[in-house]
Amino acid sequence: MSRFASTLPIVSLAASMLLGGAAAQEPAALPSADQRYKVDLMLVVAHPDDEGAATAYLARALDEHKRVAVVISTRGSSGANKAGTEQAAALGDIREIEARNALATLGITNVWFLDGKDTASQNVLQSLANWGHGVALEKLVRLIRLTRPEVILTFLPGTFIGEDHGDHQACGVLATEAFDLAGDPTTFPEQVAGPANRRELFLENLRPWQPKKIYYFPDADREDLFRGKGPSYSVKEISKSTKQPYWRISFDSFRAHQTQAKEFLDSVAQMDEAQIEKMAASDGWTDDMRFVLGKSLVGGSVTGDIFDGITQGAIPFGRPEVSPEPARPELSVELGGPYSFYADFRRAHGLGNLPHPEPPEIALQAPGTLVIPLWVRNRTAKTQEITLSAVLPAGGTAQSGAGKFTVAAKQVASARIEVNLPAPAENSAKKPEPQEVTVRADSNGQSIGEIKLRVELRKRALPQ
Repeated sequence: MSRFASTLPIVSLAASMLLGGAAAQEPAALPSADQRYKVDLMLVVAHPDDEGAATAYLARALDEHKRVAVVISTRGSSGANKAGTEQAAALGDIREIEARNALATLGITNVWFLDGKDTASQNVLQSLANWGHGVALEKLVRLIRLTRPEVILTFLPGTFIGEDHGDHQACGVLATEAFDLAGDPTTFPEQVAGPANRRELFLENLRPWQPKKIYYFPDADREDLFRGKGPSYSVKEISKSTKQPYWRISFDSFRAHQTQAKEFLDSVAQMDEAQIEKMAASDGWTDDMRFVLGKSLVGGSVTGDIFDGITQGAIPFGRPEVSPEPARPELSVELGGPYSFYADFRRAHGLGNLPHPEPPEIALQAPGTLVIPLWVRNRTAKTQEITLSAVLPAGGTAQSGAGKFTVAAKQVASARIEVNLPAPAENSAKKPEPQEVTVRADSNGQSIGEIKLRVELRKRALPQ
């Protein structure tokens, strides 16, 4: 017998012992997602203190034993500081603490920040660009996959007469995009890839997650556009856990935001309970909370409770139904900028039900300048000449952009008309009425389109 052959029985015995030992072991459980961060509701807002638009409802949800997470898109670092001298990044650090303290009064500790930069305008596209749209979206998709919310609640994306902050709009856009992408395993696939080695540095081992519903709250003056578009909740009802009305829980949470409103909060500290209730009623703290249903993948009625129809557990990825583009003539003109973006956005995300004003509207500080962005479409086989003109309210003048232009064959060209706005009327007792601006486009002596825009002139407003 050779030396090699003599070892065979020993090897076979060792292999037999190993196999036998493995067969006798109990099966080991594979790891699952961290349940400490699973939530029922995710609120997505733009700035520290914006959570106050929904904290009365969050308190109600917590009473119903819902788990809540809050995502804040910026740290509010470009605002004024009413409590100290700190500015810029230092102010952002303070406001992050204030937001965490405000939400901690409700018992919410899962608070995340997207690191967006404050953008003082009404143009959602400027906010998205300033935030780094793709980077911010990737972060929000990651947080949805980490926390696995059943419902997302956020600002209504759209242009309305109101505060109409571009950052508010942008967080609604991001939340909608993330709602439609977090369940898709081909979106940011490195987030859902398993580890390639024991100490993986890049692949995150999350799972795709499809939220079931998304609701919005508007940043607008008009209420008629939103009536009946979603559920409504009284904030005067008494909390089961704190024995206080929900509006008071919301207001007490807001008191953490000293850098935003120290003088006001100091005055409130001197009020008795009756005075606080009177102030709250006049400032809108006691108004009902109204939401707009964006979409539900689990059915239910439009005005039913936010959690109607929701049961725990994953549902399949729901790809949004994209509506076709509207038919257009061969030569046409339409509003560009945020206005055309939102028309495309609603079609791309299956949100044809979302309310939006017709004609489009905006509130601006005057005297000042209104910029009307335009798309001019020439689908014909030859260059076309068009004439742009503006019909303006009394005192308004077209500064630039009106006149004759040519558009090359098979091209879409951008144009803009800039209008000087007169100062608003001095009668401060009366709310200014929106005025209509009309842009007309003609070619070869015939109209190819007419655009209307409702403009409210104010003494103070965010830049366009």
